[in-house]
Amino acid sequence: MFHLRTCAAKLRPLTASQTVKTFSQNRPAAARTFQQIRCYSAPVAAEPFLSGTSSNYVEEMYCAWLENPKSVHKSWDIFFRNTNAGAPPGTAYQSPLPLSRGSLAAVAHAQSLVEAQPNVDKLVEDHLAVQSLIRAYQVRGHHIAKLDPLGISCVNFDDAPVTVSSNVDLAVFKERLRMLTVGGFYGLDESDLDKVFHLPTTTFIGGQESALPLREIIRRLEMAYCQHIGVEFMFINDLEQCQWIRQKFETPGIMQFTNEEKRTLLARLVRSTRFEEFLQRKWSSEKRFGLEGCEVLIPALKTIIDKSSENGVDYVIMGMPHRGRLNVLANVIRKELEQIFCQFDSKLEAADEVMSILLHGDAAFAGQGIVYETFHLSDLPSYTTHGTVHVVVNNQIGFTTDPRMARSSPYPTDVARVVNAPIFHVNSDDPEAVMYVCKVAAEWRSTFHKDVVVDLVCYRRNGHNEMDEPMFTQPLMYKQIRKQKPVLQKYAELLVSQGVVNQPEYEEEISKYDKICEEAFARSKDEKILHIKHWLDSPWPGFFTLDGQPRSMSCPSTGLTEDILTHIGNVASSVPVENFTIHGGLSRILKTRGEMVKNRTVDWALAEYMAFGSLLKEGIHIRLSGQDVERGTFSHRHHVLHDQNVDKRTCIPMNHLWPNQAPYTVCNSSLSEYGVLGFELGFAMASPNALVLWEAQFGDFHNTAQCIIDQFICPGQAKWVRQNGIVLLLPHGMEGMGPEHSSARPERFLQMCNDDPDVLPDLKEANFDINQLYDCNWVVVNCSTPGNFFHVLRRQILLPFRKPLIIFTPKSLLRHPEARSSFDEMLPGTHFQRVIPEDGPAAQNPENVKRLLFCTGKVYYDLTRERKARDMVGQVAITRIEQLSPFPFDLLLKEVQKYPNAELAWCQEEHKNQGYYDYVKPRLRTTISRAKPVWYAGRDPAAAPATGNKKTHLTELQRLLDTAFDLDVFKNFS
Repeated sequence: MFHLRTCAAKLRPLTASQTVKTFSQNRPAAARTFQQIRCYSAPVAAEPFLSGTSSNYVEEMYCAWLENPKSVHKSWDIFFRNTNAGAPPGTAYQSPLPLSRGSLAAVAHAQSLVEAQPNVDKLVEDHLAVQSLIRAYQVRGHHIAKLDPLGISCVNFDDAPVTVSSNVDLAVFKERLRMLTVGGFYGLDESDLDKVFHLPTTTFIGGQESALPLREIIRRLEMAYCQHIGVEFMFINDLEQCQWIRQKFETPGIMQFTNEEKRTLLARLVRSTRFEEFLQRKWSSEKRFGLEGCEVLIPALKTIIDKSSENGVDYVIMGMPHRGRLNVLANVIRKELEQIFCQFDSKLEAADEVMSILLHGDAAFAGQGIVYETFHLSDLPSYTTHGTVHVVVNNQIGFTTDPRMARSSPYPTDVARVVNAPIFHVNSDDPEAVMYVCKVAAEWRSTFHKDVVVDLVCYRRNGHNEMDEPMFTQPLMYKQIRKQKPVLQKYAELLVSQGVVNQPEYEEEISKYDKICEEAFARSKDEKILHIKHWLDSPWPGFFTLDGQPRSMSCPSTGLTEDILTHIGNVASSVPVENFTIHGGLSRILKTRGEMVKNRTVDWALAEYMAFGSLLKEGIHIRLSGQDVERGTFSHRHHVLHDQNVDKRTCIPMNHLWPNQAPYTVCNSSLSEYGVLGFELGFAMASPNALVLWEAQFGDFHNTAQCIIDQFICPGQAKWVRQNGIVLLLPHGMEGMGPEHSSARPERFLQMCNDDPDVLPDLKEANFDINQLYDCNWVVVNCSTPGNFFHVLRRQILLPFRKPLIIFTPKSLLRHPEARSSFDEMLPGTHFQRVIPEDGPAAQNPENVKRLLFCTGKVYYDLTRERKARDMVGQVAITRIEQLSPFPFDLLLKEVQKYPNAELAWCQEEHKNQGYYDYVKPRLRTTISRAKPVWYAGRDPAAAPATGNKKTHLTELQRLLDTAFDLDVFKNFS
């Protein structure tokens, strides 16, 4: 039980005696020291006797008056009383008494002023008390609102609300208000209940009236804030937004529904309830994670969508947890029932004008860090959805865990307060209250384009699933649930009693929907095929034929003309905005780029520029997101230039390439991987004609986004028949910098590839390479040249279908003098090379080659340097596998056959239990029908990705190079 207390009492107006008491307690008991506790509300110049020369005297008189009002002259007493009461400038001062026959009258007048002042003080204090009372309801009324349909919630702060009627019992309210306002009733008494008070501008309870009796003020506040709706909004630091919410909930009579709206609500409740009952009858032993206990979710979602549609929303994207998913598909998305029934045989939260609705469970909303991460994306320029409506299905339990064990905050929704999102708690057994809250939520999103939370406080009639027994762990809760009347029955009885519908009409509505379900069930028995079209939305059909197959199984050349390469290179090496001062170090970088363009070569950053720029010319929107991607973690990219003289003035040269190009979006993300990668995955899902890339700051940063990778990117097509073309750029390489940030963990991605290592595919199949790509769950590459990196980026968007692309990108190769590609490798007719074969002396005399080394990525440059130093360029051939998955069986078979006398070895810089070896070895063995062994040259197995000692790193590197080029090292193992 949470008993909250406030400091509101400290803000109440102080009387003169209270001020004296406070002042006396705070000042030392020694000689009088004047402290700055002035309460003057009038400017000094407004009183004729106040000036710099008299300030010490006035200070002395004021302190004397604070200690004893009778110790000063009556005129000073009146002046200080008027000043403390807030008298306007020039009116606090009363002129001294004249020495005449009228003196007695003047004394009497002054005495009346002094005696009348307490009444003024009381009037002011009472109005301030009423304002404080109104604010207390606005801030803490939700603490005592009746939100729990079961009436047993441990989240309730205090007792349930008293019955509200026109007869307000002050004795009851004094105790209740003590919970809302420290000290009880702010000094008001029973005699004040019928006094009329002017209402402040911070409330709308008066409607058209500007003043109300206290009794009516309390009644209206109770109706607004302490019934079945609890509103949390006073933490919002925007006055306009607070006033908007006050108006929506305080205006008398605002929550009214027409009979037609009530009948629509009843019909939606019928569909929601009877759908779950139908599934229970037909599949009583299946886990379906039904909606029983929160059937009001369906009309709630329909209301949000209806209201948003009225406000101009064309498309709604929904993120859905497990509970109620089938009901939402059937009665909100209106998926054909027979399609649902014939498939009936993850419950993770990860979620023209488009709006988003995210559904959450209460335990997940409070417990999952992804909720916090995505809230913090809500107002970032490149990540905002312009307002998401969050709907929490608050079962008041997480599987078997009580809220008091599942969170430290009173509500599961408290995380939303960090972004000033209003939170509307509502009792789900009051359908009309739910509908009204949902309308307000949709209007809030439309008005302010900010997030909002609807907390549907409900219960779970069954266990976590239909086969689970909840009485083991929540016996008292489920005893109450067993007695709980379903919300449909409650609401139907209410409407019948109101005369909105009659019993036959209600029963006819039930029969009509039951018939729909039965007919769909009968049709479902004839459904044998899963139709891909049922799972694809508007941007995707252009990729597929009517039967769901790609419209093409070929990929055009990814090369470009030299004119285009030169143009992009010239823009990349310049500042296309006038009077723009860049950093001196950046000037040198751009100059180096210009020289490379003249020499017809590219490095890694320029190759990326070429790929992006050419796709923009073809109308392809490109979005690159991640931590520090604008500059690049390794200061190589510099896609956003910053003026060194003008704060926040930037330039993106990529958006100055062509007159009618597509836009280029490059955005530094928040320090989040899970939330940001999830956002980019959704962006790519909805935009198949855009190239969407997420770059990890270092490759191992994907660790904290593993849920997105494991649950959505890797198996997405297998689970949901949904393709996705997202690209992950993961910096990887053993550079001697320690175990952290060295490895992008390629073994994890390769272990999740769906190809069979023991089955050799049909290498004679037409378009073998494209068919491999179509059949795989994702593509994994580790390029060794900028040119090949350029081609794989362009291929990603030119393919006739979409697959996730995992690229292990380099670190030291970004500036390696040998890691350069010629324009010749990027001209028309060129393609991405899945394998780069040996092209040196060894390839000229293959019969003399003693060892064929296979490798991938950066280690190639270590191997070629060592081979040259040992003068073994004719004895050892080195073949680079650029595309690891799908595995290039066809090209590697040709390489092995080319060197008939060579032994085979795989070389990697990663440890043996990491990297690529366990993936590559069985597939190479399958390629050669296991005719030869495939030896290993690399680091020994280890727990950490890399050593933290530079000397040890170099020793390990030399050892693997010795193994790679010692032609006798494997003889003892033959």
